[in-house]
This record gives sequence, C-alpha cells and structure tokens, in this order.
Amino acid sequence: MAKTRREFTPEFKREAVALLESSGRSQMQVAAELGIQPSMLRQWRTALSEVSPRPRSAGSAGTSPASPITSPADQAAEIARLRRELDRTRMERDVLKKAIGIFAEMPK
Repeated sequence: MAKTRREFTPEFKREAVALLESSGRSQMQVAAELGIQPSMLRQWRTALSEVSPRPRSAGSAGTSPASPITSPADQAAEIARLRRELDRTRMERDVLKKAIGIFAEMPK
C-alpha cells in the first residue's frame, strides 16, 4: 500500500520559514515543532529566498527586522510549543512524584 504524501500550502511554508528566521532557534528544533523534516524547511527557505529576496540591512525604510509584534502564525506555533513543553514537564513531575513515593516506602 502506497503512502500518501502530505501537501503544504504556500502560506504554511512562508510562515514556517518566517518562524525559523524570527525565532532564533535551530532548523532542527523548528522542524520538529512543526512535524516536518529539516530538509523540507531548508528547501522552502531556499525557494522563498530565490523568489523574493529581502534586504538584510537594519536601516531599511519602513521595516524593522526585530519587530516586537509577531504574526498570528508565530504566536500559534509558540503556543503549541509551550503546550508540548508543559505536557512533558507535567509528565516528568508525575514520574518524580511516584519515584519519591517508592523510595519513601523502602524499609531501613
């Protein structure tokens, strides 16, 4: 049985590349958070930079490279990442609570 290929919208690709460039995290981390391969993210970034090269200078008129306002896609990705991190932390906490209970019951 053949696997079906996932298809991503151009908007998703643009937002994924924007997240990579604005987050300061590694390509591997961003790709893992989005559930894609790092090579896909690299290809999208290359394709988008060829289509619409952006100026890299900080003094360009009208745009700020480190804008405090993030896009809704960036905020949604950050919320999803934080929720996953919270779930993992809760699970680790529960495991540690059980371990404390086990070691507290050990006879001396």
